[in-house]
Amino acid sequence: MFEKILIVCVGNICRSPTAEFLLKRELPHKQIASAGLHAMVKDIDGKPVGDEMNAQARETAEKHGLVCGTHEAQQLTSELARKYDLILVMEKRHRDEIAKRFPEALAKTMLFGQWDNARDIPDPYKKSDEVFAQIYKLIEHNTMLWANKLKR
Repeated sequence: MFEKILIVCVGNICRSPTAEFLLKRELPHKQIASAGLHAMVKDIDGKPVGDEMNAQARETAEKHGLVCGTHEAQQLTSELARKYDLILVMEKRHRDEIAKRFPEALAKTMLFGQWDNARDIPDPYKKSDEVFAQIYKLIEHNTMLWANKLKR
């Protein structure tokens, strides 16, 4: 049913790429990508920034045995939203923003923490290694919940 899955957070450098790599590991037959509502894809002069996955997020994931490939942040656009069957967001406010910016995508947008009491996954950006580790565990737990639902 859901073959193309897009995971969205704010900057597309911490939570969504981590979830993308985890979900790809669990559902290798699905097309999975990530994007940010406010990803920095161009600098002040309009040149591509090419933000990679946040170093703390990558290091935390790799400490837990997750292989993280290359990643370049991308901005969520209406075209990107149309391309995917399911959009998973990290926080309720992200779903609200999608409703305002891309109302046609709202019906296929759900929380990444949907099956965990509709919980938000907080942003660890610029926080301690301990916070990154806690958020990783939360993302990993919710990845498994989604993987179980999507394998059916």
